[in-house]
Amino acid sequence: MTSSSHGLAAPVQPSRIGLGVLLGLGASLAFATSGAFARPLLDAGWTPGGAVFWRVVGAAVLMLPIGLWVMRGRLREVVAEWRTITAFGALAVATAQLMYFAAVDRVSVGVALLLEYMAPVALVLLAWVRQRHAPSRLVLAGTLTSVLGLFCVLDLAGASLDPLGVLFGFLAMFGAAAYFVLGARPTRLHPLALPAFGLPVGAAVLGIAVLTGVLPYAAPLVDVSLMGASVPWWVPLAVVVLCATALAYGLGVAGIALMGERLSSFVSLSEVLFASLLAAIVLGELPTGLQLAGGGLIITGVVLIRAASGRAPAGLPTFVDELEAAESD
Repeated sequence: MTSSSHGLAAPVQPSRIGLGVLLGLGASLAFATSGAFARPLLDAGWTPGGAVFWRVVGAAVLMLPIGLWVMRGRLREVVAEWRTITAFGALAVATAQLMYFAAVDRVSVGVALLLEYMAPVALVLLAWVRQRHAPSRLVLAGTLTSVLGLFCVLDLAGASLDPLGVLFGFLAMFGAAAYFVLGARPTRLHPLALPAFGLPVGAAVLGIAVLTGVLPYAAPLVDVSLMGASVPWWVPLAVVVLCATALAYGLGVAGIALMGERLSSFVSLSEVLFASLLAAIVLGELPTGLQLAGGGLIITGVVLIRAASGRAPAGLPTFVDELEAAESD
């Protein structure tokens, strides 16, 4: 995605948007594997903090050599983008993960997910405020339809609320929103460079949280039950590291760069659909009729947002863009 001289994102070509949607769906499917394959670890005594720490550390070890390879001979550009990389690791990786699990400790998983996945709505509202231009009817209709579908898929009947838990959920939403905004920011870095260098930053932040006791940690190295069989602990962890983290972040950032943060944030809602399907396959947890209907609404909302893409810039002006525009005037 490119920026105009006034800091607004230029319209993305339809073919690039289509490829971005495919990459975004692939990322959502990859992210969705985390729940089904992390569950055996949690059932065996791992804390969520232990699972997410090793998830990010493992992915960082895998992705860093890839980042060094794709940016070989251009490491000065990596150093020049250190603010974006640090923000990605601290916000999009560590904050999103830390605050989500902090929220789950006080509210139900459904409520925590709902709050985190309100990031697309937050981005639409932010664009409205920053650009001082109301979203189109298609965008508003897609937003409302997707949110309604999200409510149905998460099935929040009987959910309890805790003020601090809700606050943590909104902070997780902030981290998720940062993932889309930073991924869409114009840069000279290779698409794989941002997650490759950002994941180690996130791992370092999570490591500090573990060492200081902010993130409760336990990771017993025992056999776990997976799809009716007893397997070593590293089997489900390997799936989470390879698929749900390294592959997911790589595909996700590449897709965001093509779609822009608004459309990509709504495409990411498909993760809850894939998670439900994987839970049915791996864990035998079949979705309800209400959840299936919610899935249809989410898809409808994404289609409406996709139809609106290209009619107006999908991105948000960043502070850096605005400074550059002011200097050029």
